[in-house]
Amino acid sequence: MSIIAAAPAAAASDTWHSNDDVYHYFKAPQSEVSSIVGATPATLELEANIGPSGTWSALAMDPNGSDYAANVGPLEPGLYYYQYTATMQDRSKVSFRQPGSPVAVTSKPNWNTFFVPGESVAWMDDIAAGGTVKELSYRSAASGESRTAVVWTPPSYNSARAEAYPVLYLLSSEGQTAREWLELGRAKQILDNLAAGRDGKPMVVVMADANSADPRAELLNAIVPAARAGYNISSKPQSQALAGVGTGAEQAISILRRDPGAFAYVGSFSGSADGSITKAEAKAINKGTKLLRVYVGNTLDPSYNDNYDLLVDLKKSGVKYEFDGVNPDDASWDAWRENLRDFAARLFGQKGAGPGASKGHRPLTQPYQPPAPGSITTPHIDPYGVVTFETGTQWADAKDVTVWGNWAPNGQWFRIPMNKQPDGRWRISVGPLDGYYYYRYVVDGVDKKDPTDTVNKHTTESPLFVPGKTDAMLADVPAGKGGTVSLMTYDGGQGAERYAYVWTPPGYDADRAAAYPVLYLYHGGGQNYGSWLETGRAKQILDNHYLNGTMVPMVVVMPDQNGVDFWTDLSQHVMPTAAEKYNISTDSDEQALAGLSWGAINTLGTWLAHPGEFAYIGAFSGGLFSYPTVDVQAVNESTKLVRLYSGDVDFTYSFTQSTMQWLTSQGIEYEYAGTWVGPHGFDIWMANLIDFVPRLFAPEYRFGGVRPPLAGDGSDIVKAGHPVPVKFTLTGADGKTVTDARPRLYLVKKTDGTAGDRVPATPVQKNADNTARYSPGKAEYVFDWDTKGLARGAYELQIDLGSSVHTIALTIN
Repeated sequence: MSIIAAAPAAAASDTWHSNDDVYHYFKAPQSEVSSIVGATPATLELEANIGPSGTWSALAMDPNGSDYAANVGPLEPGLYYYQYTATMQDRSKVSFRQPGSPVAVTSKPNWNTFFVPGESVAWMDDIAAGGTVKELSYRSAASGESRTAVVWTPPSYNSARAEAYPVLYLLSSEGQTAREWLELGRAKQILDNLAAGRDGKPMVVVMADANSADPRAELLNAIVPAARAGYNISSKPQSQALAGVGTGAEQAISILRRDPGAFAYVGSFSGSADGSITKAEAKAINKGTKLLRVYVGNTLDPSYNDNYDLLVDLKKSGVKYEFDGVNPDDASWDAWRENLRDFAARLFGQKGAGPGASKGHRPLTQPYQPPAPGSITTPHIDPYGVVTFETGTQWADAKDVTVWGNWAPNGQWFRIPMNKQPDGRWRISVGPLDGYYYYRYVVDGVDKKDPTDTVNKHTTESPLFVPGKTDAMLADVPAGKGGTVSLMTYDGGQGAERYAYVWTPPGYDADRAAAYPVLYLYHGGGQNYGSWLETGRAKQILDNHYLNGTMVPMVVVMPDQNGVDFWTDLSQHVMPTAAEKYNISTDSDEQALAGLSWGAINTLGTWLAHPGEFAYIGAFSGGLFSYPTVDVQAVNESTKLVRLYSGDVDFTYSFTQSTMQWLTSQGIEYEYAGTWVGPHGFDIWMANLIDFVPRLFAPEYRFGGVRPPLAGDGSDIVKAGHPVPVKFTLTGADGKTVTDARPRLYLVKKTDGTAGDRVPATPVQKNADNTARYSPGKAEYVFDWDTKGLARGAYELQIDLGSSVHTIALTIN
């Protein structure tokens, strides 16, 4: 026996990989890559379990100087495995890991791994005082050759202890090695944390590969005797447990049936049973088994239907069992790690969790029937958020097809490899997904729009919305409740016909005495007037804001800026036509101008060159190419709001920062919305529009009597766990009391002076949101703030009125 590292990847050093607190960076020297693969590749990609719900996906590593480079993040806490894959000129692929880095996964020698720590995965993080892992050599019962298992002993392990330790045998699946329990399963860390928290009985855990011509003999006649010879472990059935993943789980169920009572505790992680269980078998199983617990992943788990059959059979035959419920993860180590943690904490008399399903797991009530081949014209969404993409047969001769979408946490584009079907179609199921995405296919390296997409007519992307808990502002509102989109045709000069889409709010009245305020909203370079609707989800954003009461009813005009002088087209063609066809104001105080990227550049240039035309300005990912001579006083006096936005890995980030530095140096007033997490893409721009719209044309308020706190400078102390009534008054620009506003309260945690994400403040009242309500009796707005569960530290409490935000610095103790 020899002591081994629990997970070689923990000590591995992939020098091409680095990370900060948010992003992981990959940089591979082009010359070294060419040397490894034998030629200059057509493309180099990072392939990893970085896609939605851990889907294996590819991220392009673009040439950058002498390197190929890419970044990904922010990543959810957890374990990630990856490889570098070069696609050659003939579309053949060569995968490799960074030369010199240790093998991280024995069964996948091209993989490296890295772990992202976090509160949600603290149960599988490294701890200082953990157990010991050693190799155990034994003679295979099937082949007669020497094989190796790995054994974890608890920190308190004593080989001379009078009472032998209970033992858990963990079996690997076909194609895995015993070491995979450590390399991808993080078994050592899981067991270490259970031991440290006293959430599991002190036990010895033997991780082995029983896959052979006779798995039963391999386990009972080789692995078990070797473990008993090498460790102070019990041979009593009530002190023995058996579990496995995949085929290892099938072996555990098979041994449970053939040798009932040999192991008092049995766990099946994505396993199955071969044939029906007889009444006699059930009686013997119940007599000798203290716990049989069944685990399965989501509908993408290949054993999903087998587990449905198993559960039906167990119930029918009368076997006593527990079911952990359907894990939202599929059949992968993401699920199996959770299975191990849950199962190990139930063994050998450990008191704790009840017999039911784990939190967030659903019942398995029927088998899963995927959409039939050839039946999908648009992506199929099942009731649980699993999405199936299928092409036609038009790419039957392609060498590789991927579905390319904004799957990344920050909106980056990942390619998910598709599988070729016997009839020439390409197909893949991913998920569960939640929210709004846009995608296209890539066929042998060439981008292709989904041929069946009849929704998006102006863009190369196709839309996909999966209803769920996120992206509520991007969801379709109930039929008949939203605004109306119409096509505005206008003369672009010299007889050229041009187009703009126009959104009008629900209840729009063309004859209303008071004209509607108007926002002119522009696309970016390489886009067109349909981009904000088809990719940017502008209609859904505006509809939801309107129904939520978080925007002033307005008209939104989305013109085309391609091939024209921006100001000439806007002032001489777009605005006059819009004013003629729609009931909109021409008063500058009721006109707003915003745009993304190239549209932001033109928006800022127009604002400075033509002060007094627009009182509200929004620039999403853009700046100034050159700095003009500006009438600063005229600009400041005629503008109510200028708000700039940028993503942290947006290639225009430094451009925006330089523009703001110049604006500040000139004394020109503006707001910066803060740096948003994400690249130069619609995920950022949609969030920008969501933030920008409520700030337009809203009444100007003044706060009064805000309490607590009194000082608002951070010296005020709020005690966590106690309800805090936040009270304040509002008056309008005319000094009169405002009673019909909808102020929303948010909380921002500050770490070392840096603000984190803004989250809604939690109300004390059940079924309430984060909106403060006006109390006529108290003649003030009141919000009863629930501070339970808040960590100590510095915070900002923000009262957001849409048009303005009142920020209060405080400390929670």
